[in-house]
Amino acid sequence: MAPQILFTDIWGLAAIALAMILGGILKGATGAGIPIIAVPVIAAVYDVKIAVAVMVLPNLISNVWQIYKFRNNSTDAGFCWQLAIFGAIGAGIGTIALAELPSSFLNLCMAGIIVAYILLRVLKPNVQPSMASAMKAVAVVSVVGGVLQGAVGVSAPIAVTFLNAMKLARPAFIFTVSVFFASMAFVQIPTQIYYGLLTRDIATLGLLAFIPMFAALPVGDWIGRRISPKVFDALILTFLSILAIRLICVKMS
Repeated sequence: MAPQILFTDIWGLAAIALAMILGGILKGATGAGIPIIAVPVIAAVYDVKIAVAVMVLPNLISNVWQIYKFRNNSTDAGFCWQLAIFGAIGAGIGTIALAELPSSFLNLCMAGIIVAYILLRVLKPNVQPSMASAMKAVAVVSVVGGVLQGAVGVSAPIAVTFLNAMKLARPAFIFTVSVFFASMAFVQIPTQIYYGLLTRDIATLGLLAFIPMFAALPVGDWIGRRISPKVFDALILTFLSILAIRLICVKMS
């Protein structure tokens, strides 16, 4: 059955708006991170299938725009091509899993991924692979990250953590991670349409979701300039921990 959201569901629409506001605040403060906040919030109210479908168009448009904006700050071309191609392959596999697997299992996977992300941020904050090491690992990392992105909408524990660990300059990081996410979205969209996940209503909601997200960007920028990164990071990780607990307890009940 295709995922459904009613335009008369005020609480559901409010949850999506809240998810995008929180994601916009995080992006405004740190430059990245909308899916790691928005997808779990929407999934906690509905399920992972709706959350991933709602986010796919905002992901595509925002990342294509960032690719254009930071087009003069690309990293190694071979690295970017491998990241994009293998990420797209993984996203196709993950989208099939999203369509075929039960929502309860996907929600539990989402909770596990959030926990993994938190543990990586806490236990391995300073790992830095060389470019040579990164080139050896990029295919595996991209495929796994793509599968996670396609199936549950969040690849940060694998792909973003991997790129963060390379300590790229901020413009190069944004360009590289945007190539990764855009390539996956180009595969996710037609595959989701084929499986009936990306319906007209959900696509419309995804486009409308830009409004609260962009409204929240300057708020995030203001917060990011006034709260220490450690404090802000701790608040985000605490919030994600609460979401993980909710997904485990509520969706499995």
